[in-house]
Amino acid sequence: MAKNFVLRFACVLSCAVLPAAAADPATRPPARFVEVFATQQTLQSLRAGGFVLYLRHGNTDNTRADRVPSVDLNDCATQRPLTEEGRQVAARVGEAIRKARIPVAEIRISPMCRVRDTVAIAFPGQAAISDKNLMYTANLTDVQKAPIIANTRHLLSAPVPPGTNRVLVAHAPNLMDLIGYFPREATLVVFRPMGAAGFEYVASVAPAQWPELLR
Repeated sequence: MAKNFVLRFACVLSCAVLPAAAADPATRPPARFVEVFATQQTLQSLRAGGFVLYLRHGNTDNTRADRVPSVDLNDCATQRPLTEEGRQVAARVGEAIRKARIPVAEIRISPMCRVRDTVAIAFPGQAAISDKNLMYTANLTDVQKAPIIANTRHLLSAPVPPGTNRVLVAHAPNLMDLIGYFPREATLVVFRPMGAAGFEYVASVAPAQWPELLR
């Protein structure tokens, strides 16, 4: 019990987003991110709602990089695509979320094709809001990243009504820019929104972990 308490306390210290003044890098050293894997208790909490679930898109073909700086959001040929494995993983993750009885209402997504394809496969028939301020940040300048990071922070912090969860489907570099965490493809990252106080990182679900959690 003591070990679990220390781990959880350490995660709150290192992973929660603090108010802007406290988070000033000039006044404190950067926190080291500590990844925590979800448990069956995590799934039970998600069934009650009130969380934000950040899903990274499915596996992609790294030999076909985004055609920077001429990426066309309306032309998927200019963007790094999902692989067949990525499509299969997206389907499995979506099915696992449904089997876990995790309620999902609001879905906001990056406009990139690999994200749109992931969502169409994982959440068939569910409406999703395309949000340009969830765009892939890796190829952007600091000035271009700023509104995306601010929007992501807002969406992770804004309260979610009990009985449902907010889903964001986007990219790993965005979380890396925000909290220093680069999740693997198709990983689901769980956050607890705390309004004006920011948000708390709760746990991650790697795609291969779902069968164990659903037993």
